[in-house]
Parts: sequence; C-alpha cells; structure tokens
Amino acid sequence: MSKNLSKNQLRRLPEYLTLLRNLKQNGIKYISCQTIADCLNLNKELVRKDIAAVSSYDGVPNKGRDIVLLIKDFEKILGYDSSHNAVLVGVGSLGKALLCYDGFSTYGLKIVGAFDRNPELIGRTINDIHIYDSRRMFGTLSTLNANIGIICVPSGFAQEVANDLVDSGIEAIWNFAPTKIEVKKDVILSNMDMATSLAVLSHQLYLKKNKRKEN
Repeated sequence: MSKNLSKNQLRRLPEYLTLLRNLKQNGIKYISCQTIADCLNLNKELVRKDIAAVSSYDGVPNKGRDIVLLIKDFEKILGYDSSHNAVLVGVGSLGKALLCYDGFSTYGLKIVGAFDRNPELIGRTINDIHIYDSRRMFGTLSTLNANIGIICVPSGFAQEVANDLVDSGIEAIWNFAPTKIEVKKDVILSNMDMATSLAVLSHQLYLKKNKRKEN
C-alpha cells in the first residue's frame, strides 16, 4: 500500500469515505469500484487506482470489497483513526463558525482552545471551547496538548500568528487567512485559498453561460 498520494487523490479520498460511511449505515456490506465510480460520477479506473493506493485488500469475487475494511483503511491513511487536538486563532465571524461546527470530530479533529486579542471575547466560551488571550499563547498552548493551529485572523496578522504558533510548538497549520504564510520546512502547512476556489467557480459559471448563448 502506497502512502505517497497526490493532491488530487487526497481531495477525492474524503468523498470516498463519506460515501462508504453512508452505505454502511444503509446496511451495505460490499461494494465494487464500478459502483463507487457511478455514485461519485468518476472513472472506474481512476477509482481502482485510488483504492489500490489506500488499501491492499483485493475484495471478494462477485461481491466486491468489504466496506468496513475499506473505511478502516481510508480512516487510517487520512489520519481520522486518531484524534488531533487543535487551537484556533482569531474568533471573528469565520472563527466562531468553525468553533460551532461539531463535524470536525468525524475527521479526528478536536478544537481544544481558541485565542483572540479582543478583551470582550477573552474568558468566554463558544461551544464549550474556552477563548484565551492570544498575547499569552506560548504559556497557554503548552497546557492544551495541541499540535494543529487554525488561523482565522486578517491577512496582516497571519504571518505573526503563524510564527507564534510554531514557536509555541505547533506542528501543522491550517490557514484560513486570505494570504500566503511561510513556515519552517518541518511544519505542515495547508492554505485554504478561497480566492482560487471562487475563481474556478466563477469561470465555470462563465463557460456555462456562454454555452447557453451558443445553443
């Protein structure tokens, strides 16, 4: 089983896992690559290669692959089978929305604390998550046992926050700030590029609109 997955594969794996979990809940025990491809509107060969990269289990003739075993393999390769503690910095509109989202636990993520500089927020709790003073991050983070930092601050503060998180021992950063940040090579970084996603969406709508005019 290979763990060197491409970015495109990593984008598809959560879709597979969600489908498999739903099918399991509906009592389905086995599934074929063709069925997965049909459900997700993907190419069968692409699905076969994706699954082969995640699971070494070949399946049962005339039945398909065991859904329970597939789910375990997907959860393991995505790290969902173990819990990761995270802290969130920037309790604005987006930060509050993320704190209120209970679905992270499905993916092995637990937000154990939040940080902000607003005195009206410090000391409060949102969804049972305590908000700490971000100016005291270094001392507080050591008590929270978190290895993931979620950045939701304005772009002008993002790099400073990233530096503070890394200096406090954070090993991975999920950046929602609308700017690129730089971290040390041994720190894992994932940027949520909303501008790029919106550009892709807008371009597709533009092409769809022009196609309608041509017809």
